[in-house]
Amino acid sequence: MTGARDAYQDGVVGDSYPAGAGWVVAARGELDQDTLGPLEQALVAAADRHPVVVLDAGAITFGDSSFLNLLLRLHQLTVLRIAAPGEQLRRLFALTGADTVLSLYGSVEDAAGA
Repeated sequence: MTGARDAYQDGVVGDSYPAGAGWVVAARGELDQDTLGPLEQALVAAADRHPVVVLDAGAITFGDSSFLNLLLRLHQLTVLRIAAPGEQLRRLFALTGADTVLSLYGSVEDAAGA
């Protein structure tokens, strides 16, 4: 995925890089049905190539039901680990029960090393 950062640097996808046995995809900003496309492409591509995908969620300020749906679908394709989710995402995951399905970690390092 050389150049993945260049392709997405102005959007919701930040850096993507190898970590441990997996691949980290950083996301940022507000994620809803109108902005989710580039992140979905990056995560699905990572899932196709790597046994573990870590979503660095530390810079995500908002996620709606379409974002949650993407995470649950990706969870079926690969080992998905969500790193550093903020308060809004933790609340979304708790209210929907997704926190009992998805693997949440306090940092990218914890998620990559798990």
